[in-house]
Amino acid sequence: MTQQRTGQEGRQGSSLQSDRGSTNISDSVVQKIAGIAAQEVEKVQMGGGTAAAVTGFLGSVSSAVTGSSGGGSPTTGVSVEVGQEEAAVDLTIAVEYGVQIPQTTQAVRDSVINRVESLTGLRVTEVNITVNDVQFPEERPQLGQQQEVEQQAKEQERRA
Repeated sequence: MTQQRTGQEGRQGSSLQSDRGSTNISDSVVQKIAGIAAQEVEKVQMGGGTAAAVTGFLGSVSSAVTGSSGGGSPTTGVSVEVGQEEAAVDLTIAVEYGVQIPQTTQAVRDSVINRVESLTGLRVTEVNITVNDVQFPEERPQLGQQQEVEQQAKEQERRA
């Protein structure tokens, strides 16, 4: 079976063509994969800044109330350009105070390249990273607080 990438740049994403049909990969899929891969690196938060921390916390609260999974959007601070066979990724992140930024950004870059290439078949040409904030651990919403809010929301749902 022969496969060939076809498609158009921009919002339509990429298409993998074979003799039995085609598979289209939307830009938003590549964007989510890149965002999730970046978040897999310790002490990295997508989007950066206090606003992103608040958004992430509010997303967790919303998830607890609505029953959806995850806290916050994995696409915050992520933009992609997807061509026929390649993708370029731009990320905006915040790091926790004390991490070595060059090593951390390289770990993020490696994670994003590995995940996007292995899951989509696209070759990642570049991952540009902007570190726009350094956060102290107490600035980040505490996991225990998030779990407590989620638990309270679940209890309220059961009562209703």
